[in-house]
Amino acid sequence: MRPVLTAGEYRRVDKAHVGDLIVAMDRAGHAVALAAARAGAGYGSRVVVLTGPGNNGGDGYVAARYLKSRGAHVQIQFLAPASTREARDAAHKARAARVGLSELGAPVEADVVVDALFGGGARRGLPNEILAWMDTAAPVVAVDYPTGLDPDTGEVGERAFRAIETVTFSTIKTGHIRGEGPEHCGRVTVADIGISGGEPSMLIAEESDAPRPQRLRTAHKWSAGAVLILGGSTGLVGASVLAGRAALGFGAGAVYVASPRVDMVQQMAPELPVLDFDQATEWLSRFDVVVAGPGLADADAPAARSILDKAERIVLDAGALTPASLEAAKTGGAEVVITPHDAEFIRVAGVGAGTYSVRSFAQRAGVVVLQKGNPTTISDGGLPVLVTSGGPELASIGTGDVLAGMLGALWARGLAPTEAAISAAYWHGVAGASLAESGTVTAEELARHVGGYAW
Repeated sequence: MRPVLTAGEYRRVDKAHVGDLIVAMDRAGHAVALAAARAGAGYGSRVVVLTGPGNNGGDGYVAARYLKSRGAHVQIQFLAPASTREARDAAHKARAARVGLSELGAPVEADVVVDALFGGGARRGLPNEILAWMDTAAPVVAVDYPTGLDPDTGEVGERAFRAIETVTFSTIKTGHIRGEGPEHCGRVTVADIGISGGEPSMLIAEESDAPRPQRLRTAHKWSAGAVLILGGSTGLVGASVLAGRAALGFGAGAVYVASPRVDMVQQMAPELPVLDFDQATEWLSRFDVVVAGPGLADADAPAARSILDKAERIVLDAGALTPASLEAAKTGGAEVVITPHDAEFIRVAGVGAGTYSVRSFAQRAGVVVLQKGNPTTISDGGLPVLVTSGGPELASIGTGDVLAGMLGALWARGLAPTEAAISAAYWHGVAGASLAESGTVTAEELARHVGGYAW
């Protein structure tokens, strides 16, 4: 897991650092110069570095010096003279390297612009000279945060630079991934400048945090993970089929669908055995996990709830994301994972969706919450885990049913519920991104495609 710090926590870590801050600034500026080079700064190119008075500006002075040594034509435009010891040292070295310096003025043509003004230190009341530079047509590299972006919430005050790359230090901060942060930060590169530590407020999942259990040599279909999909009402049968096919494709050995429309499920998906709700109650002990809600209409919800209060491990999705279904599941003592999008979270939790409200509700309700979005947020009451592998290609009807099936499969295969939620969300995003390379992602194609990531 990669830690994510608030801006305030990182400032505390920065102040507590006992090493040489001039050395740390040199490392930071060098990382910014490399990012500018990736953006097109090279021999003969025109680079404008906009600097503020603090250490963010100091990083810009260092970057300017390194870019000058690469043969770029570099001009520093400063909003105010350097005011910290480290920034003054960096400015002195830039002058000694014959980098051109002038006060911040009107935008000029450039091949690359480096925003080293305030980072997250200023969001409202920005001078007109800065606002004018936000309209530059040149690619922008931001230092720590784009000027104008709130470093904690990712919100924009008046305006903010839109960078193609943001170089931050030691670890990602909350403002890079919340609110409008992703739109304004572009690619976020984390540079090691010798400062570390701090208490994270959330974590980002990586591939190593998304396991997929292997089958035993002696496995059979019922021991390899058995999943019951509970839903498939009239007019919504396709959702239950998508969830069932995804669960089967993602490694569950036995996947059944319990539906009031047995006939329709049989016609659409002959590979999925089907039960009516009465039969599902009789067979319930055979299943490791019940995935309730894909294609479940309100009229059929009471009958579904009579099954939920007897199940031991339940994923609540779509039509089962109601307070009544959650109560039925918890009354029976089940372990529960819920998979809402924003509106469904409000419906089941009674509060707005957000990183911290997800954690709070998970604590209060005793459930694992997988809040779908970009990023997806997962919490069992502990630190929220963000999954960033998915993108807008998944904004298509039915892809959530696929995710629910994948989650049920991983849980049935032996992962703990939180681990299964993280892994399912991660590989759902990876599969969607892969499929998007060849065209628009549809749920039907995604349900087939996820099997390539099951092991």
